[in-house]
Amino acid sequence: MNLMNIITKQLIEIIEWTDDSRDTLSYRWPDEDKEIKNGAQLIVRESQQVQFVSEGQFADLFGPGRHQLTTQNIPILSTLRGWKYGFNSPFKCDVYYINTRLFTGNKWGTSNPVMMRDKDFGVVRMRAFGTYDFRIVNPAKFLKEVAGTDQNFRIDEFADTMRSRIVSIFSEALAKAQVPVLDVAQRYSELGDALLQLINPAVTEKYGLEITSFLLENVSVPPEVEEAIDKRSSMSAIGNLNDYVKYQMGQAMANGGEGAAAATIPATMAMGFGMAQEMMKGMQQPAGGVATDPFSPAAAQAAQAAQAPAAGGGVQVLTPEQAAQALGVAVQDVVAELESGALKGRKIGSAWRISQESLNEFLRG
Repeated sequence: MNLMNIITKQLIEIIEWTDDSRDTLSYRWPDEDKEIKNGAQLIVRESQQVQFVSEGQFADLFGPGRHQLTTQNIPILSTLRGWKYGFNSPFKCDVYYINTRLFTGNKWGTSNPVMMRDKDFGVVRMRAFGTYDFRIVNPAKFLKEVAGTDQNFRIDEFADTMRSRIVSIFSEALAKAQVPVLDVAQRYSELGDALLQLINPAVTEKYGLEITSFLLENVSVPPEVEEAIDKRSSMSAIGNLNDYVKYQMGQAMANGGEGAAAATIPATMAMGFGMAQEMMKGMQQPAGGVATDPFSPAAAQAAQAAQAPAAGGGVQVLTPEQAAQALGVAVQDVVAELESGALKGRKIGSAWRISQESLNEFLRG
């Protein structure tokens, strides 16, 4: 180094950085090709850490405070530089300021629907949105994996990477948790806390970050699934369909008009079916061909013996639509009771068939 260089080249005596932004994650202090003086002052403010990098290798890390750069304060750098007995001459070193404050209100969301298997609705497409807060906890890992040698690394440069990483972990965690779609909306806070335990280890190991808060704000499903959820909620609100049908029949008969007529259809059908059975019993004849008294014991025994074949040929069968019209309810309600087994019926192919006897038994409770 000649005399002219010594005169024109200034030495760095104070290193400090005041963050005038709200989105800077790391900042490489500009040395302008100057060297750091022996005994120079390093100022690190609260919510900052400083990482020294010498010739591509991570050296000493400094926390908040005022530090004088001597051999005692930079042991790692001294080892890398080979300063066994201290140093007296200036040196060059990259100085990175890391912002360790909490970065809040960062948004995340699924750009495409997440496919998950639900025990109630089968395979369901689901979208989710929310926010998260994070901070840098491992400056060396963060610089190595994320910021690199960027002069001024801002959060918007990393937002897409974090969002995709979070969505990936969220999808995997939700699939493992097997939380029903019906319960997701009621367990936002619980899900956020549970997912935080799964997301944090991954992002800390990979990026040197810690997510302090993970919020699930909204989960949406396709319209057809929403409609199914609404129907199931309506059924839960109705409760026992048998009691509900009886209540509707009573209300309709009290109000009169067409509602009363519709409400009395099941009772009328049951009465007619019973009368037909009595007539068939009364028409039974003995082996000699002479009619007997329909109210005699012999006639009763004959009617009982012939009841099975006679009823087998005269069973009245209703469709769910006819049963719904008779009960004065929606077809979906009848199908729901058939599927639950409360209303007895037989499914032939994809169609349900209900006997009048089963309908009468259902109404009797």
